[in-house]
Amino acid sequence: MKYTVVLTTLSAIGVSACNNVNADARNQKGVDTLIQRTKDALVRVEGGSFQMGDFGPIDPNLKGRNKGLPYSAEQDNKPLHQVTLDTFYMSPTKVTYSEYDIYTQAKGKEKINNSNKYEMRFRQDNVPAGVDWQQAKNYCGWLAEKTSLPFTLPTEAQWEYAARSGGQFIPYGTSTGTLEKGKSIPTNEEVRGATEAGDSSGLAPYPVDMYPPNPLGLYQMGDNGYEWVLDWYQEDYYDSTIQKNPRGPDEGDEKVVRGISNGQGWGGTLTVERYHAPPKIGDKFLHTEFSFRCVVSDEID
Repeated sequence: MKYTVVLTTLSAIGVSACNNVNADARNQKGVDTLIQRTKDALVRVEGGSFQMGDFGPIDPNLKGRNKGLPYSAEQDNKPLHQVTLDTFYMSPTKVTYSEYDIYTQAKGKEKINNSNKYEMRFRQDNVPAGVDWQQAKNYCGWLAEKTSLPFTLPTEAQWEYAARSGGQFIPYGTSTGTLEKGKSIPTNEEVRGATEAGDSSGLAPYPVDMYPPNPLGLYQMGDNGYEWVLDWYQEDYYDSTIQKNPRGPDEGDEKVVRGISNGQGWGGTLTVERYHAPPKIGDKFLHTEFSFRCVVSDEID
């Protein structure tokens, strides 16, 4: 009888160890698949010079009474100034919950589990992961560790240049350069049916590739939530910004975010609009308002 107990116990231990090995193998396969897919999907953004900021006064496409007027009343996206960027590579979509879950599991961290019950209604594999700035930065840093490529968050200059399809005079980062429900941005009905929440309010996020990308192949460059970028925010930074590969001020209290908060009414915003938020969101905002994507700023072999 004692032998039977010992053998049974050893058998159970063996099964448990085997299950752990299998789980580790599955987890590693998930990581390998994510890394390869991320690298393969990167969009090359050819470097060049462009006029960064509110280009309304010089937009050759504007006609009639709007010609010569700024696009926005905000002053932090002025004055218009020339910026030159090196070639970089950008993820075509915002990082999703399913992608972020693979990262947290690989790092032995808990899944994103935002405490707000309203937010958790939108937690779906293909919806942008709602995170604060450091969480976004850490994910890109993990990609850098896994690939030996310099993955990081985009600078706001890179973000705007890419949203404008290489710095062209494009007001909206959609497939058409315009905001047209049912053509370049989703309708209320589409947003309502996109998640199990069945919500089409301004706070409702939706899948990252719901509509076609901009001409460069980048999705939602200005809609479906804010996007964290690398730069600290400074209201008058455009007055003194450096021309070559600017990275923002050396320090600050808030980070620049691009795009639009779903809380402001989903749809989209101008490619030149600048917003800002504390890197640690806290209770002031919903996490689902903030997403991100990563870039590689050096050539890829």
